[in-house]
Amino acid sequence: MNTKPASLKRQISSGGVIFRRLDGAYEVVLVSVREGRYWCLPKGIIDKGETPEQTALREVREESGLTGKIIGGLGEITYWYYIKGENTKCRKTVHFFLMEYVSGSTSQHDREVDEAVWFPVEEALEKISFKGDRQILEKAASLLREMGEG
Repeated sequence: MNTKPASLKRQISSGGVIFRRLDGAYEVVLVSVREGRYWCLPKGIIDKGETPEQTALREVREESGLTGKIIGGLGEITYWYYIKGENTKCRKTVHFFLMEYVSGSTSQHDREVDEAVWFPVEEALEKISFKGDRQILEKAASLLREMGEG
């Protein structure tokens, strides 16, 4: 069988962990994708001329319906995935930022996601589907605990 090897592609994205304090505890937003099978952090590809911070704010607003303000960076994750229709292996790097909720409603999310939901941090850590997103959320949870003690 003569199959053409997959081509390689790189993508750079940005996203965020948006939080609020409710009844003395922190909540964060996760979005569900692929008919609700996966829960992840809101993120998307950096558009030409955008900084990672601008993209993170835009993608969080589009995918969660919420406006936030950036508190600080959470680092980045890198992973590979396969784009079947293009026979392409893609190396994706995603920059993440911790954001404080300013305004908006999760009912205002766009069509790219199935649902956007506030979860208590510990529940979000159990629900999140992907290892890289979980690592970023764990880092955010640690920072939120420090902020809560301050």
